[in-house]
Amino acid sequence: MGFTEIVTWAIGILLVLASLLTVVRIVTGPSVLDRVVASDVLVSIVICALGAQTALVDGTSTLPILITLSLVGFMGSVAVARFVARDRDYPVEFDEPDSLEGEEAP
Repeated sequence: MGFTEIVTWAIGILLVLASLLTVVRIVTGPSVLDRVVASDVLVSIVICALGAQTALVDGTSTLPILITLSLVGFMGSVAVARFVARDRDYPVEFDEPDSLEGEEAP
């Protein structure tokens, strides 16, 4: 077993492990934003796998796919973040102090 095969197996195992953990986060994520971030990470893992395949095989045919996936992942994340920012899935309550420091209460 040569050095290239060891590196290939290490990359594959790490990417599969990262993908499984990301899928777990997508399924169990408590909020929509957690699931969106996990989906973006999954797209990034696919991009890394394609980049590793390109580096190991010496091919340049996957470059358009890498660019397209990057743009789709970015645009999808921005669109969902904009949608969620407008319509949150839980109310946000801020703690307001009864009086400002240094100011005496009437």
